[in-house]
Amino acid sequence: MGGGAGTRLFPLTQDRAKPAVPIGGKYRLVDIPISNCLNSGIRGIYVLTQFNSTSLHRHINESYKFDAFNHSFVEILAAQQTHQGSHWYQGTADAVRQNLRTFLERDYDYFIILSGDQLYRMDYRIMLNQHIESAADLTISCIPVNHEAAPGFGIMETDDALRITRFVEKPSNPAILKELCMKSSLLEKIGECPSQKLYLASMGIYLFNRQVLIDCLDNELPDFGKNIIPNAIKKHDVRTTVFRGYWEDIGTIRAFFNANLQLADSNPSYSFYKSGSPIYTQSLFLPASVIEQAVIHRAIISDGCMINATSIDRCVIGTRSIIRPGTQLKNTVVMGADFYESEFTEHLNNVPSMGIGENCCIENTIIDKNARIGNNVNISPHGKDNDQQGPGYFIRDGIVVILKNAIIPSGTRI
Repeated sequence: MGGGAGTRLFPLTQDRAKPAVPIGGKYRLVDIPISNCLNSGIRGIYVLTQFNSTSLHRHINESYKFDAFNHSFVEILAAQQTHQGSHWYQGTADAVRQNLRTFLERDYDYFIILSGDQLYRMDYRIMLNQHIESAADLTISCIPVNHEAAPGFGIMETDDALRITRFVEKPSNPAILKELCMKSSLLEKIGECPSQKLYLASMGIYLFNRQVLIDCLDNELPDFGKNIIPNAIKKHDVRTTVFRGYWEDIGTIRAFFNANLQLADSNPSYSFYKSGSPIYTQSLFLPASVIEQAVIHRAIISDGCMINATSIDRCVIGTRSIIRPGTQLKNTVVMGADFYESEFTEHLNNVPSMGIGENCCIENTIIDKNARIGNNVNISPHGKDNDQQGPGYFIRDGIVVILKNAIIPSGTRI
């Protein structure tokens, strides 16, 4: 699912779909579910897109190419007008419904529906095996969450056989939360302490039998979480599988920022490399990065960078990043650039060169692609309002976001 407008991740979604947002220096969010599919032996993948999808389409077309001797594909299905309807996708279920005739052209027995903006690593074959063994009609992948996090998710109530008996979308009523709390027998079954107060939260990962998917979408209900799933529980055998690994819904600027920076920590909760289960992305054929002089502590440095900074502390540095002498970066995500600036375009119209200039001090900041930051620039969110904005930047969730293609003149203080 290519996602909607991504308002909570604005301004990173100002010119791109959520799944196209860069992460980890060289990847895009959409690389996560596609790579999980490929590593799970799933070779027929459709990506449903609608909003700000140009860069997402370009990335998928350039990244996932298969030879003519196998049946693998990653196919984009954009919202379109047909004789059956002419409106945009009204929700996740409506998006699948509008493309159902395409899915049913192939003789698949099972369909798995995934979000394009989550960070996790999962072998979907484990979920499929459990689905088949339990003879379920629909299986929903869930993750245990604590009491504070529960109101932000769709929460499941199950019996000891992991059959879902109740689903409540984002419950806030204390009485309902008390009823939905996982029973001690279920906590023991999944290896948790029986005295804990945990809830089963939907990850938005659904595995349908073919005919069940057809039946569940034989209506005009727009959304899986709010509409389809509660109805399916009443009519079908709906089970859950409990996921025990790292999972993060990249829904806000703060979540995106934290997920990136933890990649640079020792023994991070999530790593983009795991033997036998890599995360794939576009091959850029860039040269190795050149670091002339810098004190670097906990950082990810992507390909094609030119760095001559004073210090880099807990940062993620994207491809083709240029960081000039005397600059200090702390807790910063630099997305890099889409291209190298030629000598003919440097200093064009007296604007700063691509990258970060000399003697800058930047912290708690996300610098989007192709930004031009001049010399002696200071950027920090400390002491500023969360909703503040100005030329070339926004402050969201206590983090400064420098916009894509922004020009920040020399001497600027943000």
